[in-house]
Amino acid sequence: MASRADNIASNLNLANFSKATELKQRIWFTVGALIVFRFMSFVPMPGIDPIALKRFFASHSGGILDLFNMFSGGALSNYSLISLGIMPYITASIVVQLAASLHPALAAIKKEGESGRKKLNQYTRYGAVFLCLIQGFAVVKNADVGGFAIDPSPLFYVAGIISLVGGTMFLLWLGEQITSRGIGNGVSLIIMAGIISRFPTFAANLFEGARSGSTSGFTIVGIVAMVVLLILMICFMERAQRRLLIQYPKRASANGMMQADRSHLPLKLNTAGVIPPIFASSLLLLPLTISQFAGSALNPDSTAGAILVTMNQYLQHGQPIYMALYALGIIFFSFFYTAVVFNPEETADNLKKNGGFIPGIRPGKNTAHYLDYVLTRITVIGAIYLTIVCCVPEMILAETGTALFFGGTSLLIVVNVTVDTITQIQSHLLAHQYGDLIKKAKLKGRLR
Repeated sequence: MASRADNIASNLNLANFSKATELKQRIWFTVGALIVFRFMSFVPMPGIDPIALKRFFASHSGGILDLFNMFSGGALSNYSLISLGIMPYITASIVVQLAASLHPALAAIKKEGESGRKKLNQYTRYGAVFLCLIQGFAVVKNADVGGFAIDPSPLFYVAGIISLVGGTMFLLWLGEQITSRGIGNGVSLIIMAGIISRFPTFAANLFEGARSGSTSGFTIVGIVAMVVLLILMICFMERAQRRLLIQYPKRASANGMMQADRSHLPLKLNTAGVIPPIFASSLLLLPLTISQFAGSALNPDSTAGAILVTMNQYLQHGQPIYMALYALGIIFFSFFYTAVVFNPEETADNLKKNGGFIPGIRPGKNTAHYLDYVLTRITVIGAIYLTIVCCVPEMILAETGTALFFGGTSLLIVVNVTVDTITQIQSHLLAHQYGDLIKKAKLKGRLR
């Protein structure tokens, strides 16, 4: 027979949404914050010539600038105050997370609980400011070298770096406000909003190609079908997990009977998340970016120039060597990042201290070996899944010549953030219905 909680969970619908006043306020706050973010992406840095900037980006497309421009929602192509986006904070967060798993001192701070988490967050912010200073200088220097700075004086450098650092810190503050006062993870929602903002331009170009005859209707249908299939695949695989049964010794219950407790240790199929595609694509785009910026300074007939030209040819999107290296990079970083963030020996020690064990496996080293064995097997499946999701759009791009507004990385981010946000909305609705149930129960008790 279904419980009251099951009935409440099954009745979550839009009709109940209208009664959740706090949830609606949180959603409106989130929407307003994202609108502010989009407005900020069109506020230009001081001292930039917009016409020369447009010519520069038209001649330097396809490199690592496109990757940063995608995550900033087109803010980099406008050279706005938030051109760096939220990526310095993401990079600093990844570095601190890796360091906390490898460095003993940071690992000890990580085990301190809430206070340790606050310390690591503070280190992450310091790292984000440091990266903003370095990347901000590179962005301002690029404006000087690219020829779209109106007056490349020292004052322009100082004003540009301060503006870029302030813009990233403002985005970080805005993301924290969304997390605390809105719905969903603020930083993730800002990245997703930047990616989705490119969709109208992509759709307009796609249908313009269909109207002019450069893109066939069959190609458009195939692209739409591919996107739908990839979204379904991501939704299924990101929620997939291997649940290991954990057994605890028999303990005395409230009625005096001895009772054994059971729980599960969930191991996600894709433990590494979106980190492997980001790292792999960044490494592969570095040679192309270097060749673009150094093309005017190097002689194509020289040895260095010939090497850069050859690397350009073989590392273009859709080329077989690029696809093979991209797939190998995703697989390598999937295993590397999973090995860093999940420690089987530490997990086995925690289970042993709490008296838990996996049925049929001895506690201690045998449990650690078994966890490593299971994690390696599911990481193989997760790496293959990430490779398929990230390489299929590249293959479509190579075959059709259609400039997709998304890659595998951006599609993973959009789907994951959407699923997490919907899950939080459902949790708020469920909590609202439980609150109504408790109020009714108290009212009935008073009437009695």
